[in-house]
This record gives sequence, C-alpha cells and structure tokens, in this order.
Amino acid sequence: MRLFAIRDYRRLFGAQVIALFGTGLTTVALGLLAYDLAGPRAGVVLSTALTIKMVMYVIIAPLAAAYVDRLPRRTFLFLLDVVRGLVVLALPLVTEVWHIYVLIGLLQASSAAFTPTFQAVIPDIVTDESAYTRALSASQVASTMESLLSPVLAAVALTFLSFDRLFLGTSAGFLVSAVLVLSTRIPDARPSGHTKAWDKAAAGIRTFLGTPRLRGVMALNLVVASAGSIVVVNTVNHVRDELGGSQSDVAWMLAASGTGTLLAALVLPRVLDRIAARAVMLTGAGVLVGGTTAAVTLSATGLLTWTATAGIWTAIGVGMALVITPTGTVIRASVGRNAIPGAFAAQFSLSHLAWLITYPLAGWLGTAAGFTLTWTVLAALATTGAVGALLLWPRHEARDAAPALTRHAPAPHRATLTKAA
Repeated sequence: MRLFAIRDYRRLFGAQVIALFGTGLTTVALGLLAYDLAGPRAGVVLSTALTIKMVMYVIIAPLAAAYVDRLPRRTFLFLLDVVRGLVVLALPLVTEVWHIYVLIGLLQASSAAFTPTFQAVIPDIVTDESAYTRALSASQVASTMESLLSPVLAAVALTFLSFDRLFLGTSAGFLVSAVLVLSTRIPDARPSGHTKAWDKAAAGIRTFLGTPRLRGVMALNLVVASAGSIVVVNTVNHVRDELGGSQSDVAWMLAASGTGTLLAALVLPRVLDRIAARAVMLTGAGVLVGGTTAAVTLSATGLLTWTATAGIWTAIGVGMALVITPTGTVIRASVGRNAIPGAFAAQFSLSHLAWLITYPLAGWLGTAAGFTLTWTVLAALATTGAVGALLLWPRHEARDAAPALTRHAPAPHRATLTKAA
C-alpha cells in the first residue's frame, strides 16, 4: 500500500496504534484495579474514572485542535507519550481511590491532546489527496480495532499475569510510541485561518449542527454510548459478583463484545458497497436497542446467565461496529477536504460527550439501584437516540453517504453534497 511507503507516516501511525492499544489495555486493567480497591463499589470507581476521561476529551480535544498549529508538534506528541507512560507506571502503586482519579485525569488529558495533534500532522506528511483520505480511514480503523482487540489481548495476558503487570506492559508501549514519534520528521505547522482559537475548535461542531446527516450521527453517538456503557462499566461487577467469575473471566466477557465487533467489521466492507451507510447505521442502532432491552429483560427475570450475557455482549459489539465503522465515510461525504480535520475533531468530542452522560449512569445508578433499573434507563436513552437519528437523518440523504460516491467523487461533487445537506 502506497500510504505505508511514506516513512514518516508509517512511524507516526505505528506510534498511534501502540498508544491506542496501551490505552485499551489500561482500561481493562483499571476495571480490575477498581474492583481490587472497592469491591462491590467498583462500578462507581470505574464510572467516575471514565467520566473524568470523557470530561478531559470533551474539553481538551477541541482546545488542542485549536492551538496545535502554535506548538512544536513532534516535541508535544513525544511529551504526551512520556507523560502517559509514567502515569500508567504509577497506577499499580495506588492505595486510595482518589489516587486513581488524579492519575486518570493526567492520563486522559494527555490522550485527549494526542489525537487532534496526530490528525493535524497527517495532511503535512501525506500530501496526496487520495492518500490523505486513506490515512484518515486507517486512523479510524485503528481506533476501532483497538476497542475490539484490547479485551482479547488482556484476556490472554491475564491467563498468565496479574492485572498489575498489564500496567507495566502498557507503560512500556507508550515509551515505544514516544521513540517512534521522536524518529518522525514532522514539518512546522502552518498558521490557521481562524483569528480566534475557539473559532477553529467550534467550526466542526457548527458543521455537525448544520448538516442533517451529521445530526443523525450525533443521535447515534448516544445509542452507542448507552449500550457500550453497560459493557464497559458493568461487566466487572456483573461477572465477579453475580456470575462468580475471575479476573480473566471479566476480560473474556469484554472480549465477547469485541468478537461481535470483529465479525461485523469483516463483513461490513462488502455490505457497504451495496447498502447506504444510513441503512447500515440505523440497523446497528436497532441491534443496540435490542441488546439493551434483552439485558433488561433477562436481568429482571434472573436469567442473565453466562451464555445469555455473552450473547448480548456479542450483539452489542455487532451493533457498535455497524454504527461506528461507516461514520468516517459519512463525515467525509459531508464536508470539503479542508474541513475534514475539524469535522473529525468535532465527532471525537461529540461522541465522547455522549459517553460523559452514560458512564456516570451505568456506574453510579448501577451501584445505588441495581442493574435492572440502570439498564432500563440506558435502554430508554438508546431508543431515544435511535428514533432521533431516524428523524434527523432524512432518507433522501442516504445516497450522499454511500462509500462508492465518497471514494470516487471529485472534490466539486463532494462540495455539492455538502451544500445540498
């Protein structure tokens, strides 16, 4: 592939992939650390830590995108990786819950700044337009693959290691990422055309609010976050306390959801060549609503066994893939080339804003009121998001987001699509 023949992009992409998997493995280990410190209240600890993560992503990512053209970007990316490596190295040493919150704040602030900075570097390294589009797609695929493969890797590792060893491995990964960044030749940033930093940060969000199909994507973010929070936050206590499982069992149950995502991801490319992204994404929303409803029903009846849980978790993974995978295509079909980085940065923040709503619900309400009531609320939110997407994204726009059009349409046609929205 010509894209990976570009030396600097290849190294920078490798740094991103290593850092992504480091973050994913840290999330799995963090859940087990929370259970080790708080036991039945692990859901509260984990959801609070993840809420801190979302706050950092929602606030810091747009600011980083706004100011990144004023910073020495290679040095900045290198320092972000070093900070993350040191923070993860310190996590196994914590003895109090508040220690987790402080360290997670530092870790996620660094991660929130890394992604928009990485995205801003890509067009300066990959100058060909078609290769640039593929580079953005590769970045999105890497993020998706991390979410589905990290639990699998964690499950295998936990078969031989204790969870605190995962922190050591991920810390080393961040340091390797830092070395790769340092070996990359990143040109100086070109000044932004925006006179104020917030103008640049808000431009992508205004695009989302002003484009019908992107408003639909915003609603679908809520569906994904509602169903995903059940898996991410509640798996630890459900497996350990209700099913009587081990640390490794927690990781394998998370891997069930990842397996669903993987299976869907293998099939989706051919499906998206025949079916519009809107239909695929709304189908995914329906799967997620069905999965959350099934979780509520089986929890209320006491029938949420190992097999049933694995089945529902897998279905949620499938639904998340159906929604998330075509999102990049829809965004690229909605904006001009120069606006693509801002639009992706906006999706980054807006999707994490949805998780900021659902993470506290899954953890705090789940601990206080039990899983049945909590999952009922999350299922209602997922249903609301699915109905909202159906109404906000008109059917006649489905053809605009078709992958074939996006890949092969020249720039003027993409601009026409944007104007028509």
